[in-house]
Amino acid sequence: MKKKQRESLPPVWPEVLRRIRPHAGWVTLSLFCALVSSVGLLLVPIYCGEAVDAMLGGKGSVDFDVVSRMAVAIGTVTALCALAQWVLSACNNRVAFLVSQEIRDEAIRKIQRLPLSWLDTHPVGDLVSRVIADVETLSDGLLLGFAQFFTGIVTIIGTLVMMFRLSPPVTLAVAVLTPLSMLVAGFIAKRSAKWFHQQSAVRGEETAYINEMIDGQRVVQAFGREAASQADFDEVNDRLAEASLKATFFSSLVNPSTRLVNNLVYAAVAVAGALLAIGRSDAMSVGSLSAFLAYASQYAKPFNEISGVVTELQNAFACARRTFGLLEVQDQVPDAPDALDSLEAKGAIRLWDVSFRYVPERPLIEDFSLEVRPGQRIAIVGPTGCGKTTLINLLMRFYDVNAGEIAVDGHETRTLTRHALRVNWGMVLQDTWLRAGTIRENIAFGKPDATEEEIIAAAKAADIHSFIRRLPQGYDTVITEAGEGISQGQKQLLCIARVMLCLPPMLILDEATSSIDTRTEIRIQAAFKRMMEGRTSFIVAHRLSTIREADVILVMRDGHIVEQGSHESLMAQDGFYAKLYNSQFAA
Repeated sequence: MKKKQRESLPPVWPEVLRRIRPHAGWVTLSLFCALVSSVGLLLVPIYCGEAVDAMLGGKGSVDFDVVSRMAVAIGTVTALCALAQWVLSACNNRVAFLVSQEIRDEAIRKIQRLPLSWLDTHPVGDLVSRVIADVETLSDGLLLGFAQFFTGIVTIIGTLVMMFRLSPPVTLAVAVLTPLSMLVAGFIAKRSAKWFHQQSAVRGEETAYINEMIDGQRVVQAFGREAASQADFDEVNDRLAEASLKATFFSSLVNPSTRLVNNLVYAAVAVAGALLAIGRSDAMSVGSLSAFLAYASQYAKPFNEISGVVTELQNAFACARRTFGLLEVQDQVPDAPDALDSLEAKGAIRLWDVSFRYVPERPLIEDFSLEVRPGQRIAIVGPTGCGKTTLINLLMRFYDVNAGEIAVDGHETRTLTRHALRVNWGMVLQDTWLRAGTIRENIAFGKPDATEEEIIAAAKAADIHSFIRRLPQGYDTVITEAGEGISQGQKQLLCIARVMLCLPPMLILDEATSSIDTRTEIRIQAAFKRMMEGRTSFIVAHRLSTIREADVILVMRDGHIVEQGSHESLMAQDGFYAKLYNSQFAA
């Protein structure tokens, strides 16, 4: 399993606010609805207090006119509050889901711009977790944040104003004592934050491990590594459980702690208000006392609610840091501003003093030079690790050279846009890649507007048409990205058909027939010969019998060309190539 590299994570709040800003209209409407709802809730205690005073009027009589008016007012205000809350929820949902949608879109575009050197050192499962699970958690946190903070701020300010009207001394006591609950919440939240960060990171690690084990399950079972794999998973899972339990434990202390403080404040307000109502009839009536207690409860409620969602908010921000960390990764070297965006290549390729190394302290290709004429077939052979596939990566500009230059038709590749360069190449790799979809969609991946006749012709050229016809729905048969139900050789034939359909002027065949049986290989080699006719082709092969007809064979060793020539001339030299070739056919 790949080890994740530690990375600096950007702050959350400024980035979240920046992404909410384009939706200011919906946020404004949400704030207005929060204001309407909060003001309505502030009016209800006043109406209730007046109704209480009307029912406790002098001489034991009840002023039913006042009580009726207050009942109608309470019903009307409650209905308006319910409507405002509904609109508030709709606005919050829209903002949260739009923001998460935009972050996912940006994350996918970001992944397509990232250098392969970064992607090669980060597990796929961890990236999937950042784009899917972490963004979903952020969306849930935004929903809770909008719902609690918008209404909470208005409620706190409004209740303070209303309580001050009823009794300034008691209101000041409430305002001084209530922040104690926030100090308690902040003290606990600081200790739970680190565990939420660790929980998010370990969850991504576990997702990556699960993805790795599912992909390699056949190998795991073939080598009897089920128990060892389970042990490795248990170790990661135990760390996730520990981080989750500690994060939840500390954060769960926040709500009861703040409720305890607020309840003590409420009790103190009730006692003080009752003494005022009993001792001085002009200071506070019973109705005013009931309204004041209602406001005191409303004033404490936002603090309780905010502290109650601290768990979700901390989890959301921890996940947001991981997602924003992905978005902050340095892009691959951008195309030059004046780079050519189109090129109809003839296939002349020149490499001059090329040097490259994946790791600075470990040389791989040094002072490599090569000149290829249009239409030549260049075979690259050599032991594992000599730089064959690395050379292909440099030709496609998946990696940039550390020194020297590579030119196509006289244009240095860094003076071309990557698209202009790569559209002139066709690749068939040893590692097959299929997308979830129909057989037709997979063949037409590089040419979506291809006609049915073109797709069938490409399939016939790749010698897979007859197999496709035997499938239940033919070319409309749906396959998964893992290609379940078809053999490895058939997957590779589909990839070959994909290139057959486009037929660009330059080709790369990197162990393209490694998963095909000998009988099929003979037919595929004939198809390749037709496909390579007039096209510059690079053929990487371990099976040396497949490259005997190449125009030039490059024999690589330790990043250098040690021999070069046709098959016959290299065999006559009786050098390194001859030894490689003969070792494959030794009795």
